[in-house]
Amino acid sequence: MEAPTINRFPNQHLAMIFPVLLIFLRASAAAVASDTLNTGGNITDGETLVSAAGSFTLGFFSPTGVPAKRYLGIWFTASPDAVCWVANRDTPLSNTTSGVLEIAAMGILRLLDGGSGQTTWSSNTTRSAPAVAQLLDTGNLVVREQSGGGDVLWQSFDHPSNTLLAGMRLGMDPQTGAEWSLTSWRAPNDPAPGDCRRALDTRGLPDCVSWQGGVKKYRTGPWNGLWFSGVPEMASYSELFSNEVVVRADEVAYIFNATAGAPFSRLVLSEVGVLQRLAWDPASRVWNIFAQAPRDVCDDYAMCGAFGLCNVNTASTLFCSCIAGFGPVNPSQWSMRESGGGCRRNVPLECGNGTTTDGFMVVRGVKLPDTDNTTVDRSATLDQCRARCFANCSCVAYAAADIRGGGAGSGCVMWMNYLVDVRYVDKGQDLYVRLAKSEFAKEKRMDVARIVLPILASVLALTAACLYLVWICRLRGQRRNNNAQKKEILGDENLELPFVSFGDIVTATNNFSEANMLGQGGFGKVYKGMLDESKEVAIKRLCQSSGQGVEEFTNEVVLIAKLQHRNLVRLLGCCIHGDEKLLIYEYLPNKSLDSFIFGMFQSLSPLI
Repeated sequence: MEAPTINRFPNQHLAMIFPVLLIFLRASAAAVASDTLNTGGNITDGETLVSAAGSFTLGFFSPTGVPAKRYLGIWFTASPDAVCWVANRDTPLSNTTSGVLEIAAMGILRLLDGGSGQTTWSSNTTRSAPAVAQLLDTGNLVVREQSGGGDVLWQSFDHPSNTLLAGMRLGMDPQTGAEWSLTSWRAPNDPAPGDCRRALDTRGLPDCVSWQGGVKKYRTGPWNGLWFSGVPEMASYSELFSNEVVVRADEVAYIFNATAGAPFSRLVLSEVGVLQRLAWDPASRVWNIFAQAPRDVCDDYAMCGAFGLCNVNTASTLFCSCIAGFGPVNPSQWSMRESGGGCRRNVPLECGNGTTTDGFMVVRGVKLPDTDNTTVDRSATLDQCRARCFANCSCVAYAAADIRGGGAGSGCVMWMNYLVDVRYVDKGQDLYVRLAKSEFAKEKRMDVARIVLPILASVLALTAACLYLVWICRLRGQRRNNNAQKKEILGDENLELPFVSFGDIVTATNNFSEANMLGQGGFGKVYKGMLDESKEVAIKRLCQSSGQGVEEFTNEVVLIAKLQHRNLVRLLGCCIHGDEKLLIYEYLPNKSLDSFIFGMFQSLSPLI
C-alpha cells in the first residue's frame, strides 16, 4: 500500500523537495536548540534562546505600552521585565513584520527586517570565521569560532546597554580606545540611548563617574585597592559580591562577581542617572534595592566647589564648609547654601625660587578629590610622596594611592592646583593639604581651643553636677532633721505643722536684724520676716534665759496648734536648732501683735 503513494511523486520532484525540507529542518532544529545558534541558523519573532540553566532568555519583546515596536533583547527569565541587553536600541522593528536573527557564514550576527530583508543591526565582528552563537548562564551572548580553540569573536558583554551583570566590565582598553560603559534608556518604555552615562574614568586613579550629557554628576571616588574611596560600604557586602579593578596594558576596568549562593544581582542606570544595585528575591519574586547612588546631597559632584568640604551629618542646614586654611569665595552665597565658587586660601603659599616654608595638614576621613588633575606613582612610599609634593609648588595635596596592608598606605597620588568634590565618609582616607607656614600657628591655637574648651565645659558641668548633688544632700538632710525634730516635739500627736529650717528663719529676719524686731518680753523677742519670698510672718524667738525647755516648748506648740479661732493668731510652724527655739505665726499688720503674742498667749502658757 505504501508503493502507490510514493509513486505519486516523480523522482525529480523528490529531488527538488528534499533539499528544501532539509533546510527547514536544520533551521527548525537551530531555533529550538536551548542556547545555541549554529552557522546559518536563525530565530524569528516568537522564538527564543534560553541559557543552559534557564537563567536568561534571548528573544523579541515590546516595552510596556509600546506594542508597535519590537526589539531583540536578553532578559532575566524569571522576570521578563528585567531586560539586561538590547541589540537594536536605535532601530526598533515594526510589529507588522517579523524580525529574524541569523548567524551568517562568517560568524556575524544580523538582525533582519522580515518584511524588507534589510539589516537593522549587526554584530560588526572584525574577525570572520565559521562560528556559533551561544547564550551563557551569565547573560552573555557569545559568538565564537566553530573550530580550533573556540576563540570569542564577539560578545554582548562588550556592548552594555543600561545594565551591568556579574562578570561584565566597566572601563576601557587603553591600546584600542574601546570603552565599556552603561547608557540609560531614554524612558522607562524606550530602550533608545538616553542622556545619562556611567563610565570608568581612567585618568589619575580609576574612578566610576556618572554623566548627564557633558556634565559630571557623581563620582564614587578613586579606587584605593579595597573599595572606591567614597563608597566604603562596598566592604560590608563582600560576602555577596567581590569587587576588583583590573589595571593592565590592554585593560583598565571595574568588575564585580557574585559569590556562590548569592542572590542574582544587577546594576541598572536609570533614565535620570541614578545607579541602583538590585537583588532578586525568588520567594517574593521582586527586585529589592540593595544600594543606590547618589545617596545624598554631598554626593552631588562638586557640591561645595573648589577646596570645599561637604558634611551630610552636620547639625546645621549648611552642608558645606572650607578645608582648614581656606575661606568662602562668596560668603553671602555660602550662607544661602550655595557653594558660590567654593573656597580660596586665607594666606598665599610661600613657595618659589627653590625654597618653601609650607607644610601639610591632614584632613581625615574623606572621599578623595577628583583625580583628573593628578599624577600617580603606585611604587612610591607615602614619605616619598610628601617630599615630591613639597618640591613642586603646583602640588596642593597628596594621599596614599593604595590602603591595602594597613598603616598609612602606599603609592602616591598628588593633586595639582585645586581640589574638588571632597566629602566626609565613614572609613574615609587621609588627605594631606598644603598650607602656608603661618596657618599652622592658627591651627595650633585652634587645636588648643578644641582640646581646652571641651575639657573646660566638662569641668564646669561636673562642678555644677557636684553642687547640685551637695544641695540635694543638704536638702534631704534638712528634711530628715526636720522629721526628727517633728517626732521629738510632737511625738504621736497627728498635727499638720511644718518645721522650718533655722537657716530659712535667719534669712527671713535678715539675721534677726533690729529693724525687723516687732517687740520683746520676758520670753524673748518677736521679729517680722518674709518666708518663701511672699509670705509675711511673725517669728517668736525664745531667749535662752527664759527657762523653757524642750518639754515646755512642746506643750506650747501642741496647745496653740490645736486652738483654732478667728480671734486667735494662727501658728504656722516651729523650729528647734541647738538651744534655739522659735515659733512662726501669721503676721497681722492691721491688729496689735502685742495683744495676740504678749497678752493672749501669756494666759495660755505659764512660760510666756
